[in-house]
Amino acid sequence: MRNNTIRLNGTTYNRSNLEQLHITDEPQDSWRNAIYHFLQNWFDDTDFILAQTSGSTGKPKSIQLPKQSMMNSARMTNQFFGLHAGSVGLLCLPASYIAGKMMLVRAMAGGFDLITIAPSANPFEDLHTSIDFTAITPYQLFHSAESLRTKQVRKIIVGGSPVTSKLEQLSENIPSELYETYGMTETCSHIALRQFNGKDKSDCFTVLEEVSIRQDERECLAIQAPHLLKEEIQTNDMVELIGKYSFRWLGRADSAINSGGIKIHPEQVEKKLEGIIPSSYFISSIPDDILENKVVLVIESANYTPQQEAELNVQLQKLLTKYELPKQIFYVPGFTYSSSNKVLRKETLTAIIRA
Repeated sequence: MRNNTIRLNGTTYNRSNLEQLHITDEPQDSWRNAIYHFLQNWFDDTDFILAQTSGSTGKPKSIQLPKQSMMNSARMTNQFFGLHAGSVGLLCLPASYIAGKMMLVRAMAGGFDLITIAPSANPFEDLHTSIDFTAITPYQLFHSAESLRTKQVRKIIVGGSPVTSKLEQLSENIPSELYETYGMTETCSHIALRQFNGKDKSDCFTVLEEVSIRQDERECLAIQAPHLLKEEIQTNDMVELIGKYSFRWLGRADSAINSGGIKIHPEQVEKKLEGIIPSSYFISSIPDDILENKVVLVIESANYTPQQEAELNVQLQKLLTKYELPKQIFYVPGFTYSSSNKVLRKETLTAIIRA
């Protein structure tokens, strides 16, 4: 059974009084109206919510998420974090995306009050209330680090993109418990969590109850969560299994480099290089007669001077294994970017090779 009542900012809403949330003088896609439209959909007689996948398991597409699966996911999270009717949550993400939708569902599942504020880079700046639980993006965490050192926010999940080493270092003195999430739209948000600050900090994700995992023949993660999905989800994420319930994320299978028989994950190498290259960069490979593929470093910059490159090579040798060390460095005045400002690695590298 799903809940058809929610408490927002101290007021209880259901089907009969939901219209009070509709702000007629704001755009239909404003953050307030996004909450209204989601709840309008939730309280109707359909059994599903329409959502857009992120592309983690294939091309982005619209899918139907069963409302019961969303409730099951919410209860799983509430149980993990000890959230109940006396708790206070904070919604500072747009309800038009799965992360925001699930905060609303968790509030309904747990019967707790959910404070709603406009999504912003630093949602905690003007916060004067103690919060038990919230969800934010890495971008918000970066801009909120100083505020969070003095605010009463107990537990925070961080998702949408990977948490970088730099962000982990920035979070060391934040008293809140911070957890990186692993999941996708298809699993109604996260199915695994990794605490990345405090005394229980870890580099491994641990799956939540009722979730089981395995590796396929490519060493990629396969997820079984019958309370969320009938079928097993096969991902393109290469992982190292740590026991039955934990895994270390290595990178995407479609980006892995086989160099001289050694498998190298660009994402892991790039993480090691955070902070030593001032401009944008990425690790990739080009064909090689001996190694089959050789590792290369591509930097968005004018050519370094011989002295600058020598200094960079010294740092690379300190941080990387001999297999991870780039065999060649390319300098590109401007990367090729997508319409959403994402670096198109393949297109950028192809332009370099053709040049």
